[in-house]
Amino acid sequence: MIDLSILSKTPKEIDKLIAARIRNIRRRRKISQKRLSEKSGVSLGSVKRFESSGEISLISLTKIAIALDIENELEGLFEHVPFLSIEELINEEAEREKKLNAL
Repeated sequence: MIDLSILSKTPKEIDKLIAARIRNIRRRRKISQKRLSEKSGVSLGSVKRFESSGEISLISLTKIAIALDIENELEGLFEHVPFLSIEELINEEAEREKKLNAL
């Protein structure tokens, strides 16, 4: 049997991947780090740290996404997550019914 845990990325790897994608978008739009900082209201140091390490607060990431006009990508995060089990699906349906009955 294959150990799937070795195939999954660490949180740090995921953060760096997201930072690299944002950096690539910034570069292809010919926006400097300084300009992105000014446009987003995120400090230049935070922009630089994010692009090099992947470390950033969620609010700063949101500001950067808005400044790059890609906030819809962020808003859609976790929107279509598949169910992992039938129990999860049943729980979702129960929550929906609760909300409908509360109206």
